[in-house]
Amino acid sequence: MGTPQFPDLGKHCSVEDCKQIDFLPFTCDRCRQVFCLEHRSYIKHSCPKADSNGVIVVICPLCAKGVRLNHDEDPNISWEVHVNTECDPSNYDKVTKKRKCPVRGCREVLTFSNTIKCRDCTLDHCLKHRFGPDHSCPGPKKPDVSFPFMGLLNRSKKEESKPNRSTAVSSSKWTTNFLSAASTVRASAEAGMSKLSSEISQAWQTATNSASPSSSNGSGGMGPEECPQCGTRFSSVTNLIDHVQKVHEKGGNQSRVLQLPMEVCPKCSKGFRDPVALVEHVERDHRGTSKA
Repeated sequence: MGTPQFPDLGKHCSVEDCKQIDFLPFTCDRCRQVFCLEHRSYIKHSCPKADSNGVIVVICPLCAKGVRLNHDEDPNISWEVHVNTECDPSNYDKVTKKRKCPVRGCREVLTFSNTIKCRDCTLDHCLKHRFGPDHSCPGPKKPDVSFPFMGLLNRSKKEESKPNRSTAVSSSKWTTNFLSAASTVRASAEAGMSKLSSEISQAWQTATNSASPSSSNGSGGMGPEECPQCGTRFSSVTNLIDHVQKVHEKGGNQSRVLQLPMEVCPKCSKGFRDPVALVEHVERDHRGTSKA
């Protein structure tokens, strides 16, 4: 077999009645034997393993999907596994039903090559009716330019048209929810104001005790604090208090002065007659920190 230069060149056919030497032999992918050109097919050499690796697929009549049958397994078992796991009857219409052009009177079947989607109505049409005038295209949808609260207004009108009983029940629920929310807000506001007033009073005591008598020497002039009796301005509340105690207490106007409470800022010692103005000042100028 072969030649002196190439002793391994060519092989004999495996068929007993042939045994022909072929320099380009064929190897069967099932029985793995070598055959010549004439006996290379499964039928010609009667291959015993021709169906061992074959694929048998059955189309399911319920979902139109392919079911693969294994050679080493009962076909009934393979079918039962498919029905219990992946069979979807709703897929049958998608596979078997052919899409057609939606234009009335057109029977053209829509395929991959003859389908055009309209840009305005976003529907698929055939090539013949791909333009808008050919399929009576209504045009692009108009955007909703109405305000968002128009839906709520229409809903409220519908609720008002219902019987009075349902309206009374809904209004009572709304009133209850509103009162509970208002009470919660009020309680939190009162707690915050009480905490802030306690901190302000402590700062007031600290500023009063640490005030020195020498601070009243340069108190007169232009400042943010004004005496309610004589109109003299002072640069801080401490100087104003010292001025009132030394000048106006002797004139018998102590009761009048004490009737005008002043709220002092614990950070910059600026006085305020309105606690709300003090809170706004602390949040705006001191970033919400009221501790000294």
